Amino acid sequence: MSNDQTPRPARLTAAAAVSGLEGLALVVGGAYMLVMGLLGRPDNPTQAEMGGVTLIALGAIPLAAARGLLRMRAWSRGPAIITHLMALIPAWTLLRTDGALIALGIAVAAVAVTGLVLLVNPATTKALGIGLPARDA
Repeated sequence: MSNDQTPRPARLTAAAAVSGLEGLALVVGGAYMLVMGLLGRPDNPTQAEMGGVTLIALGAIPLAAARGLLRMRAWSRGPAIITHLMALIPAWTLLRTDGALIALGIAVAAVAVTGLVLLVNPATTKALGIGLPARDA
């Protein structure tokens, strides 16, 4: 666990911001799907509603990780890394489409890779107390 008096590196703050951005995007997308499932005319309302609820729940993970990163908690790095890795899957799918979705795929991939680079940075891992030798009690 990190020392609360240690200043937070800018890279750690940026990693928290990227994780928060991913979480917010998932929550907003999930809310949109949920509202459209309830008020719109989807082909399968149940699927739209469940998809929306699922995205909202998944958005809670990177939002919690972002909060943990801001508070310099070592546990938060794992969920943030997993979220960024998982974002590469839809990015790859979007990159293999046509038209404007390719630009969205590039944006999603750029955010995910940026988050990963920030989270494996030595300054970030040091600030989180990851990889430091254990102290004897």
